[in-house]
Amino acid sequence: MKFRGRERIPYFDRPQQPRDWRFWVGGLGKVLIALGLLMFGFVAYQLWGTGLQTAQAQNRLDDDWAAQLASTTTTIEVTTTSTPDTTLPGDTTTSSSSTVPVAPTSPPVESGTAIARLKIPAIDLDWIVVEGVTPNDLKDGPGHFRETVMPGQLGNSVLAGHRTTYGAPFFDLDKLQPGDLITVETRVGTYVYEVTGSEVVGPNDYALVVPTKDPTVATLTLSTCHPAYTAKDRLIIRATLVAEQSSQVYAPPSATVPDNGPDTVPPTLPGDTLPGEDGTLPGDSDTTAVTADSTTDTVPAPTAAPIDESYEDAFTQGWFDDSAAWPHVLGWLALLTAICVGAYYAGKAARRLWVSFLVAIIPFVIGLYFFYENVNRLLPPGL
Repeated sequence: MKFRGRERIPYFDRPQQPRDWRFWVGGLGKVLIALGLLMFGFVAYQLWGTGLQTAQAQNRLDDDWAAQLASTTTTIEVTTTSTPDTTLPGDTTTSSSSTVPVAPTSPPVESGTAIARLKIPAIDLDWIVVEGVTPNDLKDGPGHFRETVMPGQLGNSVLAGHRTTYGAPFFDLDKLQPGDLITVETRVGTYVYEVTGSEVVGPNDYALVVPTKDPTVATLTLSTCHPAYTAKDRLIIRATLVAEQSSQVYAPPSATVPDNGPDTVPPTLPGDTLPGEDGTLPGDSDTTAVTADSTTDTVPAPTAAPIDESYEDAFTQGWFDDSAAWPHVLGWLALLTAICVGAYYAGKAARRLWVSFLVAIIPFVIGLYFFYENVNRLLPPGL
């Protein structure tokens, strides 16, 4: 004797359920399940989907960087500043000439352009660094604060990077210990920095860590969100140049002396002699200049740049700060709704539920990706 189970009725041929409390509770359950799946999908997008974008950007930047190095034929010009013999009556001291390498002035670099390669062996980090720290810049990789000197120059050079999303280049930054080495490859040379310490500061305390405090020392500062998966604070890593393992250090192009008038004999520039070349630091000894009325002027020693309270990076963005994302979010949401409705009627016409899934799956996944991308613009970057 053969037993046959109840024949399954196709989805679109089933009779309508009575709209009682079971109908509404069942519908609410389906909506909650769908929202849960969408939220899991969004978390996956943040942790891995954004990384795919950054990986593509890094591949492009890696090619751009290789092309830059291959085409670099510029020789750094050495600026020579000579002070003529200005011996005064009864003075036995004669001014001498000095030479200082000053980085050449170049046109401003566009945001998102590759400017260096950052390597930290202790945490297996190897990334191309871009110019700028806006949200769009940091989607491609670690970024350089425009307000700071370039790596390899006297002063404080500051880099920022994501710790969780967009490839999380600085995820393991908290594992660095004093003595760990950081290598920065630039177009003019390769520079090795040694980690000297770390600290956690508030999100608005960049004025404490970004400005140059000693223009006679080359330092590097790395910044990222802290703790991981939040943008509550900032983790700051400090490092100092290891001169014996690095290429020639240069003074930044902006290192100039205020104009003392046309009748003044050009004095020695602050920073003309690199630290360690003659055992003295710029400003240690007075350099005199003879003016038309035979008076003498003392060139002031270089001082640190004034602290600027306006330093910002992509991590300062809060909830719903990018209001321009709303039209895109609503637009992609409308498109996703249209895809679902269209797929429903396509399946209903064919009287097969699998036809609805077949029609919707590819356009829905693509639309969902861009929907997530724009929703992400409304959230703090550290989330």
